[in-house]
Amino acid sequence: MTTKPEISWEDFEKIDIRCGTVISAQDFKKARNPSYQLEIDFGDLGIRKSSAQITTLYSKEDLVGKQILAVVNFPKKQIADFMSECLILGVYGEDPKDVTLLTTSLPAKNGLKVG
Repeated sequence: MTTKPEISWEDFEKIDIRCGTVISAQDFKKARNPSYQLEIDFGDLGIRKSSAQITTLYSKEDLVGKQILAVVNFPKKQIADFMSECLILGVYGEDPKDVTLLTTSLPAKNGLKVG
């Protein structure tokens, strides 16, 4: 397995990764691949929406109330008729459809930054 090219500390500091809590999860029927539309509470940053292809390992009921980690400073991205406002982070399994979400091991305040 190879890694991507080395980045500088300044490059890493540009990525804004925050902790948030999923407050709603709905089927994303217009997505090409099975996906959910999520609303995530990032505390002082507000509620942001995201589309996530995580239907293999997670039910909608599993997701509501789960704390996740997400990049919050990407530009918004139009996916079908939905505007995704953040990128939820996860680890791909051997089958790329098996995505395990990155979460906090203990409860954390929504909006706290990973650093």
